[in-house]
Amino acid sequence: MTRYSHTVLFIAFTLTLLSHAQANPLPLWSDHMPGPVTDQPEQIDTKAEKNNRWVTHTSNPTLTLYLLENETPSPLVIVCPGGGYRFLSIDKEGIEIAEWLNQIGLSAAVLTYRTPHNREGALLDANQAISICRQQAREWNINPEQIGMIGFSAGAHLTAAAAQNTPRQNFSILVYPAYLNQADSTRLTTDIAITKETPPAFITQAQDDKRYYRSALAYSLALEQANIPFELHFYTRGGHGYGLRDLGKPAHQWTTPCEAWLREQQILPAE
Repeated sequence: MTRYSHTVLFIAFTLTLLSHAQANPLPLWSDHMPGPVTDQPEQIDTKAEKNNRWVTHTSNPTLTLYLLENETPSPLVIVCPGGGYRFLSIDKEGIEIAEWLNQIGLSAAVLTYRTPHNREGALLDANQAISICRQQAREWNINPEQIGMIGFSAGAHLTAAAAQNTPRQNFSILVYPAYLNQADSTRLTTDIAITKETPPAFITQAQDDKRYYRSALAYSLALEQANIPFELHFYTRGGHGYGLRDLGKPAHQWTTPCEAWLREQQILPAE
């Protein structure tokens, strides 16, 4: 049995204890939704990738909650799936990530943001998600000062973009981020601004992710220049788009140092 199989079994057991905490998707916008919206019905593609649904033409952005029932308020992480801003990799980079976050002691909320090709709408959705989580902190038993975001590929770009705005996340986790560097360089893209208010970040990427690996370097260098705490894990092999599925490459072990970083940041308690 592979390490990933063991992980799935453990998560499945954990979810039998936590399944009552998962709510139905909550709409982000109760009244007027600002920004552009697709004019086509939502589509779910179950054939493009094995064991992973692609959701596109998202016109009704939502949060799906995975809340722990603790005596004290929990940190919460908003999960931003990737998909090139064309679709949302909802299982591999959404639901499975929320399950892992629950497993290590964090509440989670999976964000379905607007697609396709709607960066403006996606950013509005991400900012709204942070605002709602802060507003509902007491009801959801979460710590409003420990609300983070984790993003994958385009979702990591969205996480970095939302880190510029108010209300902002308290910490960021960027997994194989995309679109953060200027072409063929390690200069940060001009649509992302790093300031003294930018939250600390954990960043992980593989060098054989040829199209996007410079994104991690560009963001890390910009954080270093602004004296923002960050931790970069840069692996030789791993590719792109693996989520937390262990396919036998070094980069696929990113969850272990990420959990250690969360403890170092005092988001998770020390072991």
